[in-house]
Amino acid sequence: MKKSALQQARAAYKPQLPIVLTGGVKVVEGQPTQSADNQEEIKSLFPNTYGLPELRFEKAPAEEAAQPINVGVILSGGQAPGGHNVISGLFDGIKKVNRKSRLYGFLMGPGGLVDHDYKELTSDIIDEYRNTGGFDIIGSGRTKLETKEQFDKGLEILRKLEINALVIIGGDDSNTNAAVLAEYYKEIGAGVQVIGVPKTIDGDLKNDVIETSFGFDTATKVYSEVIGNIQRDCNSSKKYWHFIKLMGRSASHIALECALQCQPNVCVISEEVESKNLTLDQVVEDIADAVVARAADGNNYGVVLIPEGLIEFIPAVKALIAELNDLLAAKADEFAAVDTDCQREWVISHLCEANAKTYESLPAGVARQLTLDRDPHGNVQVSLIETEKLLSEMVGKRLEQLATEGKYSGKYATMHHFFGYEGRCADPSNFDANYCYALGYTAACLIAAGKTGYMSSLRNLTFAPVNWIAGGIPITMMMNMERRHGEMKPVIRKALVELDGAPFIKFTKYRDEWKRQTCYTYPGPIQYFGPTEVCDQPSLTLIYEQKRRKY
Repeated sequence: MKKSALQQARAAYKPQLPIVLTGGVKVVEGQPTQSADNQEEIKSLFPNTYGLPELRFEKAPAEEAAQPINVGVILSGGQAPGGHNVISGLFDGIKKVNRKSRLYGFLMGPGGLVDHDYKELTSDIIDEYRNTGGFDIIGSGRTKLETKEQFDKGLEILRKLEINALVIIGGDDSNTNAAVLAEYYKEIGAGVQVIGVPKTIDGDLKNDVIETSFGFDTATKVYSEVIGNIQRDCNSSKKYWHFIKLMGRSASHIALECALQCQPNVCVISEEVESKNLTLDQVVEDIADAVVARAADGNNYGVVLIPEGLIEFIPAVKALIAELNDLLAAKADEFAAVDTDCQREWVISHLCEANAKTYESLPAGVARQLTLDRDPHGNVQVSLIETEKLLSEMVGKRLEQLATEGKYSGKYATMHHFFGYEGRCADPSNFDANYCYALGYTAACLIAAGKTGYMSSLRNLTFAPVNWIAGGIPITMMMNMERRHGEMKPVIRKALVELDGAPFIKFTKYRDEWKRQTCYTYPGPIQYFGPTEVCDQPSLTLIYEQKRRKY
């Protein structure tokens, strides 16, 4: 296969490790932990892996090679830049333990474990994928590991290959599965460790010790580049309002980071909408205000950023979706048997009065999208809902009203965009290349230390990589109980945008100025070679959260 010039140059990049991982390593245990909420319920469900201490690695005298360890690895869920470097770091880490250690990749996600579909990852294979985007080294999938039959079937191939540990690279649901699997294998004495790695471009898998999930940095830089390009075009032609939907189903971290990078005229933050109990009409009114204000200055153009999960955060719609999820989980067959033309009436007749009224008020297309097939977790597939078009059309209707009242005389033409898959498989930024490699290497250290039920953790991320703090946190520490498929299930709590957090406060400080004026910034493409301030900076979200502007 012919490689591009960039591929060849990136293959030579050497990710940096925290200094504590470059020689002998010892484990320092912290205090016992508890779950994020619902402590008694989580403890009862995870009696063998609950309450474990946080771990931190420190330098120690170099030791002689230990026994070889065989490790399995799974890429689970949607792609995120840097996954290949996690696997590379894991490979190098177990080879440091003993050169005879072996790494097996289960193909196309957790399903590969259940179906015994795998391949050994050798140095020749690993070297082809270092510092590259995508998950194509072994593929990914969304099979959920949640039944005893799946666990036992997976254990068969783990024992056949003499695998000592399994590393699951995934988001909150995938790492929840890792916790359940770790608990089961511990309970039955299977002798298989399970370690998780925090992956999601959405940025909603984090806490005080998981400062960011991998892929967020690269993906938001990719989106910010194209948003900046659109803003430049917008400022050149001066005739369109661009409505841009961005990935981020459960949290608005991507939209907020892109707003901080690009300074658009409007950025809707779902968590603020929910906190203020705003209606859909109020969200529309705020955007319309920006259009009117800019038109008064002769600027009939602008840029609006919208998180894909916005509609779920509008309280009335959120209540509707919650009842719809339960209704369609309980009566899926009955709903499927209803003629398509009659499904709207069937839904209305089965909802409570308030939710029926909300459902009836929605445009037919949006209402229909709310009843389409659910994702594997039983939730609405919000990425299928064209929120950007819904808002732009509603803004247009509001402007028509204002025009008849003599309050608006501008021109309003729109363009629509959805940036999602464009950012998931980009070549990782230097930050993500380093971070992911170190996460994989840290996972190898956790395995060598005999740990299970832990997630690989790196802290101090706004400093240079050599100063990062490596360790692990119990996955149960991040869990609470939530309703899934109509039942309460243990899951990792999603980290939403904190309205009292530094990134959002920074945004609110300037957004009124951005709304009326043209303050666009143009981040440009990711830079891999050059000055540190251009190539190695982490996301602004991370910088503001850590209160450091430079390394």
